[in-house]
Amino acid sequence: MAALARWCVRNRLLAVLLWLLALGGTATAAVVTGSAYSDDYEVPGTESGRAARLLTEAFPDLGGDTDTVVWHTTAGVVRAADVEQTMNRTLEKIADLPGVASVAGPYGEQGTAQISEDGRTAYATVVFEDRAENVDRGEAQAVVDAAEAARGDGLQVELGGSAVALTESSGGHLAEIVGVVVAAVVLFLAFGSLAASALPIATALVGVGTAYAGISLLGHAMTVADFAPMLGLLVGLGVGIDYALFIVTRHRRGLKRGLPVAEAAANAVATTGRAVVFAGATVCLALLGMLTLRLNFLNGVAVAASLTVVLTVAASVTLLPALLSFLGMRALSRRERRRLADHGPQPELPTGLAARWSAFVERHPRLLGALALVVIAVLALPTFSLRLGTSDQGNAPKSATTRQAYDLLAEGFGPGVNGPLTLVTRVRGAEDRLALDNLDATLRATDGVASVTPVTFDTRGRAAHLTVVPQSSPQSPRTSELVERLRTEVLPRAEAGTSLDVHVGGVTAGYDDFADVIIGKLPLFVGVVVALGALLLLLAFRSVGIPLKAAVMNVAAVAAAFGVVVAIFQWGWGSELLGLGRAGPIEPFLPVIMVSVLFGLSMDYQVFLVSRMYEEWLETGDNRRAVRVGLAETSRVINSAAVIMISVFLAFVLSGDRVIAMFGIGLAAAVALDAFVLRTLLVPALMHLLGGANWWLPRGLDRLLPRISIEPPDRRAGHEKLTETVDAVQAGEKEPRPDVRDTAG
Repeated sequence: MAALARWCVRNRLLAVLLWLLALGGTATAAVVTGSAYSDDYEVPGTESGRAARLLTEAFPDLGGDTDTVVWHTTAGVVRAADVEQTMNRTLEKIADLPGVASVAGPYGEQGTAQISEDGRTAYATVVFEDRAENVDRGEAQAVVDAAEAARGDGLQVELGGSAVALTESSGGHLAEIVGVVVAAVVLFLAFGSLAASALPIATALVGVGTAYAGISLLGHAMTVADFAPMLGLLVGLGVGIDYALFIVTRHRRGLKRGLPVAEAAANAVATTGRAVVFAGATVCLALLGMLTLRLNFLNGVAVAASLTVVLTVAASVTLLPALLSFLGMRALSRRERRRLADHGPQPELPTGLAARWSAFVERHPRLLGALALVVIAVLALPTFSLRLGTSDQGNAPKSATTRQAYDLLAEGFGPGVNGPLTLVTRVRGAEDRLALDNLDATLRATDGVASVTPVTFDTRGRAAHLTVVPQSSPQSPRTSELVERLRTEVLPRAEAGTSLDVHVGGVTAGYDDFADVIIGKLPLFVGVVVALGALLLLLAFRSVGIPLKAAVMNVAAVAAAFGVVVAIFQWGWGSELLGLGRAGPIEPFLPVIMVSVLFGLSMDYQVFLVSRMYEEWLETGDNRRAVRVGLAETSRVINSAAVIMISVFLAFVLSGDRVIAMFGIGLAAAVALDAFVLRTLLVPALMHLLGGANWWLPRGLDRLLPRISIEPPDRRAGHEKLTETVDAVQAGEKEPRPDVRDTAG
């Protein structure tokens, strides 16, 4: 690592130009090729997936995205001559727009069901030629503009559907700008130097910008979810600024000790840079754990987020030392430079609040450890009521046209019209046709069914479909119960004696199937992520206790973070106030992605905190001193890094995307708990209580494990000298206490 840093310092201009070339090249390629993201969450092998494929094969006209134009009269009825004339003219314009396959309005013999009983609300269905992820945003915007032009006094016109949702404002890049501005303020307060505070941000922006363009290109090679770029930005900005912050802090410490600029940069990369690479590796490992689920949709998310982390780490250990060499002594504030010139290099002792807090934890480990456990347990309680399911446009903010269209349909036609179920089957003979003709009557008598459309056969009569409108909304547990009732009770009885195999599809059925698959694979996934993370810590710190504590605390941080997400998004505590829409279930894929990201981020602070303790332990063999000094010297920078990461994550609530807002709040809560409760309170408290047992490793295992320690090579020999000391402490001998200066303040 030191050799790499020295090369970047000696060839600083080349290093900077190479990164700018990478950023410009990938950005240009991304603009030329365009994006190819997907919002297809279909899981192969599920019943809803089979229903969707059969419907597309037998009824290609239904394969495009279906959206709705809804209008409501505040006075009079929708059959009034002026309203009917206005809307017919509007629907004709929409039907002639490019990308629109068909429009079915309510003013005709076949459309009477599309007018509410009170006559004040009506809707038309607009079918696009492509699925939502392939619809051009300009084509969708043209439909929205044509429909909204019909608005007038007493006539409200709203639009709903996946393609229409593409046109709604996502907040632009406001989230990123707010996050970066807050990070800049925190960095300036921490460093006191405007130039030094700009370096972490510049490094992170270059790394994340390159990754963002790379994710766009990745979408042409594999399935990448439409929210993957925003997720990459969210994670990349957070970890990228933090990683650079840690390295700049170590570099500044070297300058204060009198090291030349080049040597200080090389030393920072050789020490803290190692921890950065290791922490980044743990984040990538946790993210790539999603590959064990074997779901194409999540594979793309895992690779995209990992690419972002890899590039931010690479920028931190190559671009950053080059920028530090350009900056020179200006990495220190003017006051720090004057002090260095007047008094010469001086040791930087941990003082102030950090030192006092470290000593306080040392004196009261049991009380503080118990307090931390209570906080985590209380916040984790809502996790037990976690419900995975359909989060639809009814959860959008009240100001969104998709939310208003959703509410108008629910009020005029019942909540189930927003999420009808589609029943599809192959037809092989007269007996099948007869059974299907009788099926609609059976379905109408089924509990939870509001209405059923007549059976529609394809042109060859070999497939049929019908639509079931539930009495409840798509995200209601009653709708999920209806899906289960149809699959296990109603349809098997109707299929008896025939060759029918009726598949139940639709939004709710698809999300329920997805959730079932995720829940079934979640234990294996979490086990793999926890095991790999623990293995890395075992190799890094040559200890059994460190990885075990980290695994337990990571699970605790994830549970508490999910408790916050459930309280806000599922229970609705403040969701409307924050502009996040109405309460609803949690997206089925959210637990997997959040577990991956949270486990990776939780490892970051564990690595940075314990690696400093480990350095002190290797030098002195004194556990109390190692924990005290490690906490005192790292707590300030960890807290600064946490504030930056929390600010970046919370800023993404402004994105206007419910899923990204879930990620932002969940990750912000996890980092806050991890930094301020677990790593600076519970971890040191437990390490004080365990004493030398923290660093115990069986001799046989020690010989088998490869040596890939985080500490620099010149510190690794210290571990060999301490082996006998650790064994002696475990045997009950008095822990040695070298005559060293107490720096606890």
